[in-house]
Amino acid sequence: MPGMNQKQVQAMMKQMGVQQVDVPAEQVIIRTADKDIIIENPQVARVTMMGQQTYQITGAAREERRAPLTYIPDQTDIDTVMAQTGSTLEQARLALVAASGDIAEAILALQE
Repeated sequence: MPGMNQKQVQAMMKQMGVQQVDVPAEQVIIRTADKDIIIENPQVARVTMMGQQTYQITGAAREERRAPLTYIPDQTDIDTVMAQTGSTLEQARLALVAASGDIAEAILALQE
């Protein structure tokens, strides 16, 4: 806040019930479905206000694309899906891959 010194700001935050603690982080990684956002040597502060914790992160970020994880279904899972749905081996395998191995989801998808 312009015109206020650090002690005044901290006193005001304390009166409002806000606590700020620096976190000695070396790296912060934010994972999304297809990429990682990596912040090296970040400045991280944990702020607690009204029982809620939030993190403030500053630093230089870079992005890295991630290869999607590919699920390879187990033969017993394929057999289970085939038995429950009457599907072919290939249909069951593809349904399991699309469902990331979730047998119930694969069965429901084939029954639709």
